[in-house]
Amino acid sequence: MGDTQGLSNGYHGHISNRPTKKQNKKPASNPRYIKIQLLGINDLHGQLNVTRKVNGKSVGRADYLATYLKKHAAENKNTLLVHVGDMVGASAPVSALLQDEPTVDFLNQMHFHIGTMGNHEFDEGINELLRLINGGIHAETGDFGGAAFPWIVANVINEKTDSPIFPPYKVIEVNGMQIGFIGVCTTHTPNVVIPSGVKGIKFIDEAQAINRSVATLKKIGVRAIIVLAHNPGSSGFNGEQAVGRLTEIAHAVDEEVDIIYGGHNHAYMNAIVDGKLLVQSYSYGTAFSDVDLEIDPGTKNIMNKSAEIVNVFQEGIEPDAVTKRMIQQYEAKVEPIVNRLIGVAKVPLISLQNEDGESLLGNVIADSQRALMKTDFALMNPGGIRADVGAGDVTWGHLFTVQPFNNKLVKMKLTGEQIRAVLNQQWQGQKQTMLQISGFTYTWDDNQPIGKKVMDIQLPEGTSLAANKSYTVTVNSFLADGGDGFTILREGTDRETGPVDLDALVEFIKAQSQPFSFNIEEKRIHKLKY
Repeated sequence: MGDTQGLSNGYHGHISNRPTKKQNKKPASNPRYIKIQLLGINDLHGQLNVTRKVNGKSVGRADYLATYLKKHAAENKNTLLVHVGDMVGASAPVSALLQDEPTVDFLNQMHFHIGTMGNHEFDEGINELLRLINGGIHAETGDFGGAAFPWIVANVINEKTDSPIFPPYKVIEVNGMQIGFIGVCTTHTPNVVIPSGVKGIKFIDEAQAINRSVATLKKIGVRAIIVLAHNPGSSGFNGEQAVGRLTEIAHAVDEEVDIIYGGHNHAYMNAIVDGKLLVQSYSYGTAFSDVDLEIDPGTKNIMNKSAEIVNVFQEGIEPDAVTKRMIQQYEAKVEPIVNRLIGVAKVPLISLQNEDGESLLGNVIADSQRALMKTDFALMNPGGIRADVGAGDVTWGHLFTVQPFNNKLVKMKLTGEQIRAVLNQQWQGQKQTMLQISGFTYTWDDNQPIGKKVMDIQLPEGTSLAANKSYTVTVNSFLADGGDGFTILREGTDRETGPVDLDALVEFIKAQSQPFSFNIEEKRIHKLKY
């Protein structure tokens, strides 16, 4: 089976155009030093059987990633495998339909040594996360053994006890050298996860939590300290122009920290900031980081450190047989659901937004939700659209990959004034999040201040939205609870909960004359040009 459906574009978090020149990674060697290798991944998102393109070449899939990791691990017996969160959530059907147990199985089978949590690990709440890590029974999948390695995070705190829910750090000994690992997760998690996913949890400042654990590690004599931080960062190929939250953390944490791994924004990073090596290796199993350390056995300090980001090109590589068999077994379990034909697309449905902020697939999804819930309008968050729909046969699995979160649809009433306020919340600080819309059109002016960018809002019959009139609006449950900063939606009244968002898209496409086609010529969103 496997999937190559519409997943090769940067706006899905996948960077398809990358520099591929081999980097000069190996540090200058001192015969006395202990050489240790770290192989790291971030933001896998359960994409076990998905192939993407990088520079026009096939890349990714867990069985190819396994081949690379095993080959590199064989080069140094002192090798540790680490991950930096978002291993699960927004996953491909082969993992998601089985409660992401296949992804944890893959990490176990590869003998990962340690990992931390990303925001998506909290998508189904703390109890399900604890079950995935510690093992337990799920109604759909039965008993699961859990992860065979520790997951650490220092800044995820139980609100009642004011103590970390998971171990904040872990010391791993390699060839007599003690390495301290500290985990942290982005403090923005409550803004990008449904409230039930983080109920009873608070996320404290990452640097504060790191420094607290560093102090403890230093007291017990650990001098080689590595942070697994699910926080964004990026740099140029040669380490120039390092930016993002990861750089802020680097400046704020104790100088005893040597390396900080990043994640979340699916980018490239390989830079030295404030004496610390900052590393991130794209996403979806399409790359990994190979970090070399040299530790002085006398002082226990890391004396040299360097990294290479390696792309997982499939060409000329044999997929790992054990991992391939595992994927095939899981594919067989979900195949009857995943391969169900829904329709045939004449043209691709692309989620890339134009300069106005509108996308073809965004329009289709918003239309599907408005049609199912029979409301005046619909609003869809772009972060919930995770893939394109390619031309040709469209299966249930393809549509699941587009909308993998199983968010319920919510019908509510909002006044015209509230709808305008919601649209103005698309701009918050430096962030712009363009909602995909159905049932109306509007114009916006980027020269206007935040809070006043939305100008004319027009209804289909040509009249203007009335500020004091009440309208029915469909959103998903994530938005309904104020997700992505759209807090005005919490004020919606007369709420009715409907089916999951995926069902709306499936039914909408099934109802079209086949093969179906849509276009984006109507210009629902218009940015004023000067």
